[in-house]
Amino acid sequence: MTALLAYVPWNVSPIIAEIGPLLLRWYGVLFALGFVIGSFVLTHIYKEEGVRPYWVDVITFYMVVGTVLGARLGHVFFYDWDKYKDNLWDIFKIWEGGLASHGATIGILLAVFLFSRRNKFDYLWVLDRIVIVVAIGGACIRIGNLMNSEIVGKPTDVPWAFVFPRDTEHLQPATHPLPAGAVQVAAQPVTYADGSAGYRLLPAGTPVAPDSPMAVPRHPTQIYESLFCLFLLALLYGLWNKYKQRTPRGLLFGLFVVLLFTFRILVEFLKENQVSDETGIIAQYHLNIGQLLSIPFIIIGLWVLLRAGKDPQNPYGYAPRDLADEEAAAAAAKA
Repeated sequence: MTALLAYVPWNVSPIIAEIGPLLLRWYGVLFALGFVIGSFVLTHIYKEEGVRPYWVDVITFYMVVGTVLGARLGHVFFYDWDKYKDNLWDIFKIWEGGLASHGATIGILLAVFLFSRRNKFDYLWVLDRIVIVVAIGGACIRIGNLMNSEIVGKPTDVPWAFVFPRDTEHLQPATHPLPAGAVQVAAQPVTYADGSAGYRLLPAGTPVAPDSPMAVPRHPTQIYESLFCLFLLALLYGLWNKYKQRTPRGLLFGLFVVLLFTFRILVEFLKENQVSDETGIIAQYHLNIGQLLSIPFIIIGLWVLLRAGKDPQNPYGYAPRDLADEEAAAAAAKA
């Protein structure tokens, strides 16, 4: 019975459908779904606090732009600058993959700052509400990573381990007998432009040769991170629902940043490095790029958390409480 329950073979196609020359991918759908669900939740929050839902549409635009630009530039500069410095036009090829959550965080912080300054919202008031929906987006995006068979964990023998035959980056030379849960994959060795070696999947139906590489059971770290985002969603929404207009300014944002990036440091110990350049960094600091980038965010979060609600002049933040005026104007127009 244990053998039947151990290991999950994950060979799901990242493509939902092909529509002419266009490909509908799980990652894109889940990325968009995070914003869609988040807009409904944020609309509810704004209405409860007397803020017009109109502002949800405005800030969603800022968030989409900030998230995409920040995530892409974060990947380019934090993880893969050697690849892009001589091919700057490739930075715009987002469809080829390459988004970084730390870059997305920076992009969101800048986007919210611009929104708040232009529309007379308190910066931390907006951040305290926006992190609730960011947790939704984070959960969706990590499931998107799972559908892409990317950002995988290290090999493990835990019974809930996943086997990723589509993850060519981490296929290994086969050993016989195969390790428990491992499967051989029809793939051939290739050498990339940068000189690194890897594998390329052969067409479906290609027989598996005796020397074909194998995929071994790994931690499904995408699921770990998605579940943690759902935990953050429940925690942050519960706190907001308790305090609402009297939510201490900076409380939710500070909690979100400290908890998310502390968890990120811990879960990185279970994940494969995302780029080969991290090897030298780990040897020097004993942490990878994702862990090092998390430290400044934790420090900022702690600083905000320790000061949450302690400004006597502005303990709860502020926003235009214009919903009542809009509803009164609508009622007058109908009269």
